[in-house]
Amino acid sequence: MERIRIASGVSHLDRLLGGLYIGDNVVWYDDAGSLASVFCLNFIQASQAQNKSIIYVCFDRSPKNLLEKLGPLAAYRAMTVLDCFTHGKGESSAVFLQFYEDKVSEYPCNLVALDDPRKVDKVMDAFYGVHATMGNDVRFVFESLTGMQELWGGEEQLLKFYMHSCPRLYELNTVAYWIMERDAHSSRLKAQINQIAQVAIELFVKRGKTSLTILKAEKRDSETFNKPYGFWAKDLHVTFDSEQRTSRRFDIGMRIKDLRNKRGISQTELAKLIGVTPSTISQVESNLIYPSLPALFKMAEVLSIEVSSLFQGAGDIADRVVFPAPGATEIRFADMPEGKIRAKLLTPLELDLKAEPYLIEILPGQTLPSHFFFHKGEEVGYLLSGRLQLRLDKAVHTVQAGDVVYLTTEMPSQWKNPGASVARLLWIKVK
Repeated sequence: MERIRIASGVSHLDRLLGGLYIGDNVVWYDDAGSLASVFCLNFIQASQAQNKSIIYVCFDRSPKNLLEKLGPLAAYRAMTVLDCFTHGKGESSAVFLQFYEDKVSEYPCNLVALDDPRKVDKVMDAFYGVHATMGNDVRFVFESLTGMQELWGGEEQLLKFYMHSCPRLYELNTVAYWIMERDAHSSRLKAQINQIAQVAIELFVKRGKTSLTILKAEKRDSETFNKPYGFWAKDLHVTFDSEQRTSRRFDIGMRIKDLRNKRGISQTELAKLIGVTPSTISQVESNLIYPSLPALFKMAEVLSIEVSSLFQGAGDIADRVVFPAPGATEIRFADMPEGKIRAKLLTPLELDLKAEPYLIEILPGQTLPSHFFFHKGEEVGYLLSGRLQLRLDKAVHTVQAGDVVYLTTEMPSQWKNPGASVARLLWIKVK
């Protein structure tokens, strides 16, 4: 079965996680009760950019509070808010009911107040009923599992609900975010939830610093698992520590990781080519140890760069105007089957450009199961020769030689070369 990858809305999280896939149930363990919010909002924003239907199931906030939190995102007509608060924790108070009389018409999104959210089957009937009007590839946000447990009076009811809903949402080809307070549940419950979920992420605060740890992500590269990644958020912007470029001369760990990722080489592959263990590469990229001098020279050889570029920026290379053809670097796509695609980065690997040009060749009669890159920014392609087909959602588009492809937030779920000759594509990735 073809796996369709989508964006979470936070580009660096997508790089760490390997992206989201249709069918994923993503559990967020929130240490502070407020850290997951920015990731949910970015997920909603990305879903809206792709014109996907959204169901937001809310147990913990009044409709007014939730819509204020959503801000401009509440203006999306394809979003339904299933209000389980007003007649749940809100106890049908006139204060909350008044909102539906006075303010609900001001919001384009659809608000539905569930009459009896204290009954598990009523909640399931409600959101499956809404989903039935939308079809597949719907995006869900559940706020929150902790709120459900508090309303339903214990873990057993919550677990019964989750164990039924999570597999069903997977089969319905949805993507669902589930929020829960990290320390509000037993270890037994969290273990059972993790077992069923496709993705589990922990958000926590330690010594005033917020961090993210990927606990589980099925069918992804595990090299980023169980490591804390510091981040901070402002408005909808999430910035990770590892995205920041420092001025330290010997901060080569991030440099090596960036260059390795550009080449499409895994830590395990780089370790094998150099003659060290994958753990050594991981420690080098985390700046926990420095590589030996022979290992440095071998890394430079494997990555097709000068050794000096590992210790500093691109230097005088940034001042060059013309880059001769022999300087192009062959790259690999980790998710692509071998023998179907060839690619070169046309500028030096160590040069950090705002627009990266690639020459991509798709061999005759070959089908690629996903897009070349996982990239949040714009992408532009120009088909030099041959013919291609690309699939966006359910639509298939044909690209002839001389045609231009322009992508923003969407990503093709398939590329196909139906012809008898190689399709050559000039592709530019804009940061």
